[in-house]
Amino acid sequence: MVEKFKNPVSRMALAAWVGCAGVGALGTVFPAAVSATAAPAVVQAAAASAAAQPAAAPTPASSPTGVAGFSFVKSLGGIDEYRLDSNGLTVLLVPDHSAPVVTFQVTYQVGSRNEVTGTTGATHILEHMMFKGSEGFNDPKGNSIKQFLERVGGQFNATTSFDRTNYFATIGRESLEGYIAIEADRMRHLWLHEGDRQSEMTVVRNEYERGKNDPDNVLMEEVTAAAYEALPYHHPTIGWKSDIEHVPIARLREFYDTFYWPNNATVTVIGDLDPAATLSLVKKYYGVYAHSPAPIPAMYTEEPAQSGERRVTVKRPGELGTVIIAHKVPNGRDADQPALDMLDAILSSGKNARLYRALVDQGLALNAGAGTDLHHDLSLHTVYAVLAPGAEHEQVERALLGEIAKIKSEGVTAAEVARVKQQFTAAEAYKRDGTAAIAAEINEWIAVGDWTLYVTFPQKVQQVTPADVQRVAKEYLKDDQSTTGWFIPVPPSAEKGS
Repeated sequence: MVEKFKNPVSRMALAAWVGCAGVGALGTVFPAAVSATAAPAVVQAAAASAAAQPAAAPTPASSPTGVAGFSFVKSLGGIDEYRLDSNGLTVLLVPDHSAPVVTFQVTYQVGSRNEVTGTTGATHILEHMMFKGSEGFNDPKGNSIKQFLERVGGQFNATTSFDRTNYFATIGRESLEGYIAIEADRMRHLWLHEGDRQSEMTVVRNEYERGKNDPDNVLMEEVTAAAYEALPYHHPTIGWKSDIEHVPIARLREFYDTFYWPNNATVTVIGDLDPAATLSLVKKYYGVYAHSPAPIPAMYTEEPAQSGERRVTVKRPGELGTVIIAHKVPNGRDADQPALDMLDAILSSGKNARLYRALVDQGLALNAGAGTDLHHDLSLHTVYAVLAPGAEHEQVERALLGEIAKIKSEGVTAAEVARVKQQFTAAEAYKRDGTAAIAAEINEWIAVGDWTLYVTFPQKVQQVTPADVQRVAKEYLKDDQSTTGWFIPVPPSAEKGS
């Protein structure tokens, strides 16, 4: 399933990623894996104290005794980072013993950002192929990932996004070694058969076509494609239909052999684990692989400066019109992102939000929102409204721009900032409820390039001032830097005759 247009009202809310999905608090889009345990106490404590503590620097912790071959990197907020010396694999451990459950996740730093014309959608097709079997674990042997996890009662899935691909399972602690063995085997010994490519191609094409049935998804894709000229975020995560249908198996093999290596991956283990034993298992199964034979290709393209407003229009059958206004903003690691998050919440979080009062209460829109889709490179900030029956696109667009203009000229109040900070804290606690939920959140920060933001971002949000909110609105939400999209519904007969 493709998640692209989910009432964006907080960071990463417009994240376009492919896989089974759910919507967390405040509209954030994350994998909907089922977790069988509450959030680890150390992580809950870190989240609860975020408002009271300044952002902390990483502090050292002792390496587990008796586990040779790992270098300790840093520790922050109850999360310990290690590096497997032989091949560069990153390992994050979050121990908690409140329930005998563990979530194991591997995040590869490859997504649609790494694709070019001809291979768009390759990351997602590979994600599907990863479930077709590997040399050591497959259906004929009776030990494939699905067969194993069905026997042990595990919950598992995978998702693909702009900057990463992740594979994860929540299992009983006694099944951890079995899952690590399977996950490690498919890192380098995946079956890539033409017959499997053909069958999965039809599945992916069906996903693509379902997405095309949603006018708002189509509009968001076209706005994104217009906003980004050079960066690969121009391409939809699921790819273009012709690439999905025709990419040769040899190109998929080349893509796999380029990016699926230990030094391009982060293993995250959360729950009822013993650090020394867990690192020993990781070394046993992942330590057999070498570092990639060539450096992982760097993505060096830079987006040229935008020289004026851009506009797109989508006309197709539908019931309600939509207006989207997008602006490129800094990458997900940028120091201005907490202020942008609070700006988004003031605009769209709850019935007291500015867009709700200005558009929904006034009968112009059925719903309206704002959000920043965080990327490793330039991110995308969006405000949108779904038109109420009888409302005009011009009128709704003026109302959206009017609310942005008010914040630029008049600023926001301390009471508004305090309100959305409280909402943010509550939403963070909800999103960190369970080992799988925590893994999903950490996964997104790995994707933008710094997992420690999982700990420090909530702390930085608490430091945002009304002046910060006004400043980022002025800095980034400029008319000449905007990309505006309209979805205009037309009767089916009109579309056929055009």
